[in-house]
Amino acid sequence: MFVRIVKMGFQPEKIDEFLANFEENKDKIRAFDGCLFLELYRGKDNTNQFFTYSYWKDEESLETYRHSDLFKNVWANTKVLFNEKPEAWSVDKVVSLE
Repeated sequence: MFVRIVKMGFQPEKIDEFLANFEENKDKIRAFDGCLFLELYRGKDNTNQFFTYSYWKDEESLETYRHSDLFKNVWANTKVLFNEKPEAWSVDKVVSLE
């Protein structure tokens, strides 16, 4: 399994637009071949910050998604709303709490 974490900071007045875009596309992303899990988290102390956690079958599945029309459309509508440069990490899941 391959895990991707993305931290995004948004202009306060653009948050509703981001959330609408995420809501519109989350099921399509979850249904994308190789996507095993997707959740969105909001910072408790900095409510302009959001984090996506996604699990992928493997790195190739994530890269296929990142080159898809779906990703290009979602990202084009998201990146114009940022107030800071996004950060991303790719990590391996080591221990499950389940």
